[in-house]
Amino acid sequence: MSANIILVIMFAGLTLFMLTGLPIAFVLGGLSLLITVTLWDPNAVVIMVLQIFDTMHSEALLGIPLYIFMAAILQRTGVIEELYGVMEIWFGRLRGGLAIGTVLICVLMAAMTGVVGAAVTAMGLLAMPEMLKRGYDPKLVTGTICASGTLGILIPPSILTIVYAVTAQVSIGKMLIAGIVPGLILAFIYILYILYIAYAHPDRIPQSQRKRVPFAAKLRSIKGIIFPVILVILILGSIFFGIATPTEAAAVGVAGAFIIGLLKRKLDFSGIRHATFETAKATTMILWITIGAKAYVSVFTGLGGADTLLNLIRDMQVHPYVILAAMMLILIFLGTVLDEIGIILLTVPVFLPIVKLLGFDEIWFGVLYAITIQTGYISPPFGYTLFYIKGPLPAHLGMETVYKGVLPFMLLQMCALIFCAVFPDLVTWLPSLMDKR
Repeated sequence: MSANIILVIMFAGLTLFMLTGLPIAFVLGGLSLLITVTLWDPNAVVIMVLQIFDTMHSEALLGIPLYIFMAAILQRTGVIEELYGVMEIWFGRLRGGLAIGTVLICVLMAAMTGVVGAAVTAMGLLAMPEMLKRGYDPKLVTGTICASGTLGILIPPSILTIVYAVTAQVSIGKMLIAGIVPGLILAFIYILYILYIAYAHPDRIPQSQRKRVPFAAKLRSIKGIIFPVILVILILGSIFFGIATPTEAAAVGVAGAFIIGLLKRKLDFSGIRHATFETAKATTMILWITIGAKAYVSVFTGLGGADTLLNLIRDMQVHPYVILAAMMLILIFLGTVLDEIGIILLTVPVFLPIVKLLGFDEIWFGVLYAITIQTGYISPPFGYTLFYIKGPLPAHLGMETVYKGVLPFMLLQMCALIFCAVFPDLVTWLPSLMDKR
């Protein structure tokens, strides 16, 4: 059977099995093994094995379980609850203040943990009831939480960024730092949108009736953000100034999370045991997806799929940005049906040769990649974040409220994507400073 026919069967099989709801790791791995043995060459199985071994041998991937462990520890220290308390004190009286505070908390949580599910679930439990009780429009509430919670995909330390950097074979440190400015731009755009709604449509965000908090009390409340800020500075500062590698910075983060837990006296043996179990479960899932994706890509590459695609791109008489836009649309679609790790491992080996052929910067493309996946994460009806918020969603609100709420934020994310594409220096500026140290 010809290679092109096998490639068509691979894509058709992948689409079919994904629609069945089977775990993506086993779909990728099982389909690759089946096609290799039955349609290609049984001896080619050794290629799959070598590719998988090479990935599992990568020291760069050690940062993933460390960052996950740090997030699991921090969830048990009460830091998130304290952050929300500080936000209420400082922003509670401002029209739209609770929504703005939610965005800022999600920025800090992203910089501490990089875990999307934790931010969305925590804000769904803490911020959503308070905003709804004060008369906030439910669509704005759910949209703010879903969109802000996904900032962990972009703002370091992001697990997605590490996996992208390892797969694309670019500097993990530069890739992590590159997400800071675009992430802050997105947060700033969200806040501007909330302020616009607050003052242009006051019926959607009523004026707060909360009593004025004395300024002295506000200053005292700042102690609630001291530990998170120190932790963020330790992690990102050590990476930016070259004091530690991203993996070493992850170890520093774990140590910092332990110290915070001990100082707050909210970390016991049971909490550590549960955090360890959650870390093992999440890391195992990522590694299984990595194995399956590596097997699939090795077969795709071995059959000449990458070369065929590059030749097709060369023959197309279109502007490079048209091809870039097509890749971004594919990523948005995949973001509604796959998790971010699976998307990266599946598409980066295919897209990166195209990126190099078109003369684009791999770091810049990685940030656009992250923003696009972030958009897919809140895209109805199957975006992952929509399922994270479903748990804490009050019984009187349906998923149609969530769908309507995320649409404006999807448009804001697309604007940020275009902005970063048109002005690439916004993305590459901070990483370039690392070379000048």
